[in-house]
Amino acid sequence: MRMKSRSLQSRIFSYGALFVSLVAIIIGVSFYFTMSQGIEKQIGIRALSIAKTTAARPDVRAAFEHDDPSRLLQPIAEAVRQQTGAEYVVIGNSEGIRYAHPVTERIGQKMVGDDNERALHLGESYVSKATGTLGPALRGKTPVFNDEGEIIGVISVGYLNEDISSIFFQYIDNISYIVLIAIALGIIGSSFLSRNIKKELFNLEPAEIANLFTERNALIESVREGIIMVDAKGVITTVNAAAYDTLSIPGQTELIGRTIQEVLPNTLLLKVLETGERHLDRPMEIHGRKVIVNRIPIRADDQIIGAVSTFRLQSEIDQLAMELSQVKRYTEALRAQTHEYNNFLYTISGLIQLHSYDEALSLIHDETAEHQSLIQFVTKRLQDPFLGGIVIGFFNRARELNVRFLLDEDSFLKELPAQLEKTHFVFIIGNLMTNAFEAVDMNPEAKRLVRLFIFDNGEEILFEVEDSGKGIANEVLDALFLEKVSTKDMEDRGYGLLKVAENVEDLGGSITVEKGDLGGALFIISIPKRGYQHAKSN
Repeated sequence: MRMKSRSLQSRIFSYGALFVSLVAIIIGVSFYFTMSQGIEKQIGIRALSIAKTTAARPDVRAAFEHDDPSRLLQPIAEAVRQQTGAEYVVIGNSEGIRYAHPVTERIGQKMVGDDNERALHLGESYVSKATGTLGPALRGKTPVFNDEGEIIGVISVGYLNEDISSIFFQYIDNISYIVLIAIALGIIGSSFLSRNIKKELFNLEPAEIANLFTERNALIESVREGIIMVDAKGVITTVNAAAYDTLSIPGQTELIGRTIQEVLPNTLLLKVLETGERHLDRPMEIHGRKVIVNRIPIRADDQIIGAVSTFRLQSEIDQLAMELSQVKRYTEALRAQTHEYNNFLYTISGLIQLHSYDEALSLIHDETAEHQSLIQFVTKRLQDPFLGGIVIGFFNRARELNVRFLLDEDSFLKELPAQLEKTHFVFIIGNLMTNAFEAVDMNPEAKRLVRLFIFDNGEEILFEVEDSGKGIANEVLDALFLEKVSTKDMEDRGYGLLKVAENVEDLGGSITVEKGDLGGALFIISIPKRGYQHAKSN
């Protein structure tokens, strides 16, 4: 728990310093042993070389033939020992009896160490480790041959282990200094590295980075727009689920790691990477589908390190535009009502200024009676003020358009159930009524009829919208509620009825289209009062 609470910088510093220290110590110890073995090997080679050189001397070989070999060999051995720095130079006969030794009292005694057999019996020259009268030593041994090639003696040149160790210890201080310098440099480097890594990570801790990564992924996946990110080489690094849907690519297909050109051959992301130019709301066609694309370069320290592209289907944007257009139509209905009353007030004002008071009073009485009659009928038959207000608005709109708007006298509706979203009803009625007004627009004024029927039978709410227009052709009828299907020869149409169908579905209802008694289309909508879940269970 204490380690987890430490900052990333302190952990990087601690681990780095510890790692470098361990490596430096291991290297120092390894270097020491390697050097020790090398020095020991070189001393052994040196001892053997001295022994061979001494054994090959004519005066040494000749001394073995003398009546008193020790008298001749002892001075030679001591001279060689002093000249070479060896601890001892011992010369023995073929029986291993000493003829020369640094300690004169031991001359004539048998050589100690039991390592003369290879030299005296096999005639080999070698380096051995053994313990003699002077202590453990590294010894070079070689046989002495006479002129006939017979082994007549042995020469042993030795260096005591304690002398060799003293040579090793001379290098320990230097190795220790090197190790300490390496550790100090490692600590400094770890400190520098930890600060720079922390800086590169924007001073964030690993937990914070993990949280940001999780939040980033959740954010990217929650966006309805398709998102594709590429690096500086055009290789895809990030793709969200919406991008798979827009590109019509199966979700199990791996796109990350592939170049953007493989996935979208007509992409302009590479141009964005090259120029750094931002592309906003650019039209593009992907697999036969029109989309609106934004392309933005990703910069770091004034360098382009990648680019991100967001795109959405043109049809979705058109649907949003259609919904805004529908809101505008509602506003127009209210504007029509305001305009109507303004004209009415202007007329009254003019009559008063002309002193035609009787005519003004008659006009006020007629208008008031008509308006009150409408208000009373709507209030009595449509007890939900929300729908009543919409209907009155469309009455005023119909008057402005010179359309005869008939609210069926059998209509009846109490308040809408609380579980049903009223905005769905606004859109459904508003869109169908607007379409009906447009359908009769080309008819003579006397034949511009639109009928609305709203009825609550206790279990469901029924809507009927009928017009006296041309109706709907049979070839269009089956696909009427599909995207981009419209009975009007205009661009950017065909989304209203699709949205009507979606709103009806959200309410758990159904919609049908028939030929009405007025000669045009008749839309019949049924909405269960208990809501979507009830309709689904049935």
